[in-house]
Amino acid sequence: MYFNLQGNDETTFDAIVVGSGISGGWAAKELSEKGLKTLILERGRDVKHPEYPTATLNVYQLPHRDRVPREEIERDFPKQNRTGYTVRESTKHWWVKDHEQPYQEIQRFDWMRGYHVGGRSIMWGRQSYRWGPQDFTANLEDGHGADWPVRYDEMAPWYDYVETFAGISGRKEGLPQLPDGQFLPPMDFNCSEQHLRESIAKNYKDRILTIGRTANLTVAHNGRGPCQFRNRCIRGCPYGGYFSSNAATLPAAYATGNVTLRPFSVVESIIYDPKKKRATGVRVIDAETMEVHEFSAKIIFLCASTLNSTLILMNSANEIWSDGLGSSSGELGHNLMDHHFRAGATGEFDEWGDQYYKGRRANGIYIPRFRNLSKDTTMKDFVRGYGYQGGGSREDWTGSVAELAVGRGLKEAFQTPGKWRIGLTGFGECLPYHENKVTLNREVRDKWGMPTLVFDCSFKENELNMRKDMQQQAAEMLEAAGAKNVHTYDQLGAPGLGIHEMGTARMGRDPKTSVLNKHNQVWDAPNVFVTDGASMASAACQNPSLTYMALTARAADFAVSELKKMNL
Repeated sequence: MYFNLQGNDETTFDAIVVGSGISGGWAAKELSEKGLKTLILERGRDVKHPEYPTATLNVYQLPHRDRVPREEIERDFPKQNRTGYTVRESTKHWWVKDHEQPYQEIQRFDWMRGYHVGGRSIMWGRQSYRWGPQDFTANLEDGHGADWPVRYDEMAPWYDYVETFAGISGRKEGLPQLPDGQFLPPMDFNCSEQHLRESIAKNYKDRILTIGRTANLTVAHNGRGPCQFRNRCIRGCPYGGYFSSNAATLPAAYATGNVTLRPFSVVESIIYDPKKKRATGVRVIDAETMEVHEFSAKIIFLCASTLNSTLILMNSANEIWSDGLGSSSGELGHNLMDHHFRAGATGEFDEWGDQYYKGRRANGIYIPRFRNLSKDTTMKDFVRGYGYQGGGSREDWTGSVAELAVGRGLKEAFQTPGKWRIGLTGFGECLPYHENKVTLNREVRDKWGMPTLVFDCSFKENELNMRKDMQQQAAEMLEAAGAKNVHTYDQLGAPGLGIHEMGTARMGRDPKTSVLNKHNQVWDAPNVFVTDGASMASAACQNPSLTYMALTARAADFAVSELKKMNL
């Protein structure tokens, strides 16, 4: 089955996919496997699996021991470094240089970006959780945001589908708020985590502790090797030990023979034909030559990541919609969300001095949401809820160095691990506030002449109240388990820090209140699909990437079906 092949073979395709990250990789795989000649446009350089430049280097092999000189941080990465961990000597090549691609802030927003083939699928945290039935009905039930046009039962088969291909390891726990999936064998708890799991089971009826459900393989899967427990995932994995576009979806797409990849292609806008009421293609700036090209297709999948997808829609203004393609509802750019985190507790244990763990497990523990799920768990001070991520480990020798300084004692300290510690940090839902938004600034442009974004976004009373409970409950669970020196903390940062930005082009049931319909189609241009984080109508408290995968596979299936019916 091939479509739209009567035009120029070099510029005309059946489908165009903008972006090659988690959503774009899935779109390319699904569309090409269904027979469509597909063009992938990526604004950054090509990255081929397994060619990750620092993946096998030890810290001592790096000139600055994995640190980036202060002057380089200040010059190139002042915003990308706000996380405190993303920009390292071993990873800096994955992140944009802020002076080349600026943005403005009315209220602070930490926008972490990487432009290359694979996008942030190379650097993501890999925690992969289904949303539960309550997450797709929350907006309707409590009145915050627009009702989701899909429900969990509609999403469940697509979660099955993407989990089976991607490879998600985890334990089945039978929780309605965190549905089980198609799991590979779970990773193991260490002794401190097993103790906390047993303590929570003994002391609480409304919550459990499980191992993180992660896109790290525990067995060989679909031609990819298992996780090597190196915990260098953010550098890229030459073994394919975790899911990325580079290791999984893009090779599958290339294998069809139906894919053309064009890196260094900055999508400037979507071309819209008002007579056909359809998009006809995209306008592209060559990132190396600054030449402008146009490519045509029957369908366009906009998967440039949440904020870039919205930027492209805004920059596709025409005589009909002066604020951009998809702006007729007045919601384009609004309802920006991110998870708030870094609130919880830590504690230490005197036990298990004769036990340790093997390797560096690239995964932690997870305590699923237990607030506002029933009458018994309803909170007065906030709606929605949070989950905990964290883990247990032994302190290293550094705590003893100050006292020992030199000699035999120092050498012995090197070989003696410290106490066991467990940390729990909450990841909480942020409500979809209309006033949390981005706007387009045509006065300030990036290196390629593209307009930039202005952020006006903040956490509000509901999130701040939730954080108090995050701290209290974490401390109580640790204390109930016998932890000593339990300390709570609240290190609230700005939105964006969680790197789970969502919204700004939400799905909905009504074109008057949403940008996309239930199939991720732009109401104003039904052959344009947006399936990345921009489409989210709420944020839940679980990591969102697995839901992006499921939405993308679902939308691609629908798009091809509609093409067959000649509806697009």
